[in-house]
Amino acid sequence: MKSTNRMIGVDVGGTFTDIFVLDEATGTAQVAKVPTTRPDQSGGFLAGINARVDDLSTVSVVVHGTTAGTNALLERKGAKIGVITTQGLRDVLEMRRRDRPRTWGLRGNFTPVVDRALRLEVPERTLADGTIRVAVDLDAVRAAAQSLIDQGCLACAVLFANSYANADNERQAVEAVRDLWPNSHVSASSEILPEIREFERFSTTALNAYLQPEVSGYLARLESALHDGGFDGEFMIVQSNGGVMDADTAARLPVRTALSGPAAGVIAAGYIAQAAGFPDVITGDMGGTSFDVSLIAKGQSMLSQQTSIDFGMVVRSPMIEITTIGAGGGSIAWVDKGGLLNIGPESAGSTPGPVAYGQGNTRPTVTDANVVLGRIDPDNPIGGKLDRLDVEAASAAILHHVGAPLGLDALQGAEAILRVANSRMAGALRLVSIERGFDPKRFAFMPFGGGGALHAGAMMAEVGLARAIIPRYPGVTSAMGCVIADMRQDFVQTINAALAGIDLPGLARFMQDHVDSGLATLDAARTHFEGRDTEFTLDMAYLGQTHTVSVHLPVAVINGLVTTPTEADIADAFDTAYRATYGRLLEKGARRVINLRSAVTGRRPRFDLATLAPQAGSVDAAFKGTRQVHFDGAWHETKLYRRLELPIGTEITGPAILEQPDTTVLIEPGLVGKVDTYGNTLIERALT
Repeated sequence: MKSTNRMIGVDVGGTFTDIFVLDEATGTAQVAKVPTTRPDQSGGFLAGINARVDDLSTVSVVVHGTTAGTNALLERKGAKIGVITTQGLRDVLEMRRRDRPRTWGLRGNFTPVVDRALRLEVPERTLADGTIRVAVDLDAVRAAAQSLIDQGCLACAVLFANSYANADNERQAVEAVRDLWPNSHVSASSEILPEIREFERFSTTALNAYLQPEVSGYLARLESALHDGGFDGEFMIVQSNGGVMDADTAARLPVRTALSGPAAGVIAAGYIAQAAGFPDVITGDMGGTSFDVSLIAKGQSMLSQQTSIDFGMVVRSPMIEITTIGAGGGSIAWVDKGGLLNIGPESAGSTPGPVAYGQGNTRPTVTDANVVLGRIDPDNPIGGKLDRLDVEAASAAILHHVGAPLGLDALQGAEAILRVANSRMAGALRLVSIERGFDPKRFAFMPFGGGGALHAGAMMAEVGLARAIIPRYPGVTSAMGCVIADMRQDFVQTINAALAGIDLPGLARFMQDHVDSGLATLDAARTHFEGRDTEFTLDMAYLGQTHTVSVHLPVAVINGLVTTPTEADIADAFDTAYRATYGRLLEKGARRVINLRSAVTGRRPRFDLATLAPQAGSVDAAFKGTRQVHFDGAWHETKLYRRLELPIGTEITGPAILEQPDTTVLIEPGLVGKVDTYGNTLIERALT
């Protein structure tokens, strides 16, 4: 019988698909990076795995961080769907919060993901207190569902008023629709998001339906191909909250994968930084298309309850706070009519890619600037698909599109591209740190992705960060995060009641239902867990306030049973949270409980990062020679090293370049790089 002791993490980005293969028995890891295939990402997914694993029967778990859902939303390439809703509410998705794409101006164009002709109303009405005023007309529901089927809809969203307070009408309607619908793609708002706020609930549910055919089909193709290759383990998907879920849950709730890939990278970065002794870290994931930034304080990622994937496309589901800008390695540099140099948001992606790839693109990118300045070795491009980068073509493109319009030569144009790109990236770092009250001097910067380590020194200088930490395999950090992410289920239920006299047994029943559902999911998983955690928080406010504070409930779960909190416990927890947020309490204010939020987490085993550290080697053996590299208007003779061969304790004074298959690490003049016990490279300012 074959041993199944390998775990595979797969992160599909806009440009590259990254693979991280961990052998749990030996603690060794292998990595691979292949171009992402579009429009069907499954090709690159399987090609990457096959590059490192010959026999899939030796694999116990495959965990996937996907951008399939994100891309379908951003590119408006989801399925044709229909909506069945309460009379009078067909335009909620279009009205939104009466916001508009641009602050100034009287109007703004927005097209919902479902056409108005496919948003059908039926008689029913549930009041905000849960009272059913009008019972649902099931004949009208069946007629609406059949009409949507006849018009070619592939999925349906049932969106009833106040179904968070009482789901009876919506539940009956959903059962009727599912009896008629030709597939399983029927989403109900009371199942997806039983939470107050009509537009957010409607939007999240509609987007879930919009994604279901695309994402479920994609995951089914992957599962089928894996099983055809002999895989008999567990296939799981990373959620936007940084946890993982089984593929069946992901196919049913694809909206929870909206930030799947970037979230995996943040989880890995936090684990690596914590192990290295730096609990405060700002991550920067620089791929070919985007630059994703997140902040981790005291070892904890920042969670947001809501995000807008694009204007008007609101997803209300717990997710790691990630700020994204279009400043990846493939972002195109261009000069506007006013003579200003811009970077992105358009990207050359992996096909055709930067000009230096020689695949047909003629407009310069950030990667082209790094190539022209000598920072990327043209003879060893990452990804393994190209023999050599075309430096001359990249230089000519920069001169034509940037240099000539701005009166610069090619080198000056390349430096200008990097200055603008670095400025935009630094702005994103300031947004998540300084503008939220965090002092960047306390934080380390952890760049990852294929291009992040080329910009570490620039971020330290522009933002004032203390140091940078380059992980052992920065180009595949998100894929590593897939392997170490915990299994997590989040639940929400609107309570909307005054704390005084609150129905505590009712609150406890909701908590118990959440725990039972979460533990059942963990029990059904084939993954081993080192432990199980439960966490309960309440969204609370004083009567009359619209903004809430998150209140942690110190409630124990013993043998799967929830202990009931007291009013005094909840009041004390609210006072603590409110005072910490606003500095004072409202002495005569009446406290209200708006929502209950629960999280059930199965903690998956962590592998020892020390197993990734170099076991031998020497600085002399790792030395490759020198190359002229351009810094601050002049060429510098720069030492080159094979990074993975540098032993623990090595110190390299800049300027130097550390090369490895998945990325290039740049140590600029005035900086020094040190290899720690986990194989990370710490970049700090050299002592003068």
